[in-house]
Amino acid sequence: MIPTVVNVRLFFKSLTVLLFSLSLVTSSVAGTIPPRAESQGHGKGELPEPSPRRFGFLLPRAFDPIDIIGPLDVLQALSRQTHLELVLLARTLEPVTTEPVSPAMNRFNSSFFPKFVPTHTYADNPPIDVLVVPGGPVSRSPDLEPEIAYIKEVFPSLQYFVTICTGTGIAAQAGVLDGHRATTNKAAWKDITAMGPKVKWVSPARWVEDGKVWSSSGVTSGIDLAFEFVKKKYDNGTAIANFIAGNMEHVIVSDWREDPFADQFDVPPSN
Repeated sequence: MIPTVVNVRLFFKSLTVLLFSLSLVTSSVAGTIPPRAESQGHGKGELPEPSPRRFGFLLPRAFDPIDIIGPLDVLQALSRQTHLELVLLARTLEPVTTEPVSPAMNRFNSSFFPKFVPTHTYADNPPIDVLVVPGGPVSRSPDLEPEIAYIKEVFPSLQYFVTICTGTGIAAQAGVLDGHRATTNKAAWKDITAMGPKVKWVSPARWVEDGKVWSSSGVTSGIDLAFEFVKKKYDNGTAIANFIAGNMEHVIVSDWREDPFADQFDVPPSN
């Protein structure tokens, strides 16, 4: 009987260890990315380019909220996997409204405009690796001197420069897109492209990558740009992007040329 008792005890002890191990595996998998499937590609002997850590978002009055919130949500999820720093930039530290300046762009006198609180002013000029410029009604504002001046000043030191939707119009007016390939919202194509005659405007395009310059088409395309940026600029980026998209329940558009809105708004192919 003694050997039998010993065997039973060993059996239950082994079973307990096994169940505990499985519980650890289950808890560690939940909320984490899959194992590294790939790394940032680099040629033999090349030093890996450092992944950007400090993101600055421009907050000019009357920007489109999702131009900021869409990419920001992707990057916030990324910040749970790696260290990132956020800077929200405006003229002053006062809350910035999305309400248009011109009454003509608020014909019904609505009050449906949120406010965003900056962390820094343009004059503070905090160190950043990436600057994100949103679009919206602001891109047609005649009062953009402070934003244009800041973009001109900071552009040379940036690792990457990103525009969302008609934010390319602000960047084009600053001259930093001259000679670069870029895209913008197809519904506003004629107005925005006229702001940058030296820009190589691309259509069809959901987003365009040209060296340090990244640009997206209309509004929600900024989310797909953000996912592509994560894929290319962070170690194990594809797995991270797919994990974040799954949690967001967002279907990533992976083909940058997938742009039905070019046809919808009769924008001819270019570049």
